[in-house]
Amino acid sequence: MAIKVFLLDDHEVVRLGLQRLLEAEPDIEIVGDGATATEAIARIPAVRPDVALLDVRLPDGDGVTVCREIRSAMEDPPACLMLTSFSDDDALFAAIMAGAAGYLLKQIDGEDLVKAVRRLAVGDSLLDPAMTTKVLERLRHPAAPEDPRYAALTEQEKEILGLVAEGKTNRQIAQALYLAEKTVKNHVSAVLRKLHFERRTEAAIFAVEHAKNHPPT
Repeated sequence: MAIKVFLLDDHEVVRLGLQRLLEAEPDIEIVGDGATATEAIARIPAVRPDVALLDVRLPDGDGVTVCREIRSAMEDPPACLMLTSFSDDDALFAAIMAGAAGYLLKQIDGEDLVKAVRRLAVGDSLLDPAMTTKVLERLRHPAAPEDPRYAALTEQEKEILGLVAEGKTNRQIAQALYLAEKTVKNHVSAVLRKLHFERRTEAAIFAVEHAKNHPPT
């Protein structure tokens, strides 16, 4: 029996390209398509595909939500393959949590995409084990909520705060960022005011604790 596939992408050219690519294969049949999350959520249960290729970014939502909705609504949901133009850890995390079976960049070549559809149709997963491990670690050790005081800082103020935490003087910060020393002094004053601190030492401790709770990903 042919592998039944549903296509979701808000760009018609992309949908047509995917359709021609996949229907050129004797064992793959396109049973439906959509341009919005709303269309996909309504149509997928009716056509009951084996695999749903879902664009991550849509005009009225995202493919991750579609994946979650149809997996919740259908007794035998399709394997969801997320397609995106952007490498995004947060989107990957959300996709895995929604139950997606695969996550691929649209830069993938046609032959590999066909292989991916066939693998998902027989129950395989295309999620890199390292990706899954990263998500599990994030679940086990969730980051502390972002301090609203830190969120209120501008990007330059955050950079200056980091240099203050390294023990740099205003002059050293000015040299590092190619700013006037007086400008740096004004920025440091603004940082202290926004963080509700009076001393640089307090701000430095705050910066170190924030970095510990929110390591870069």
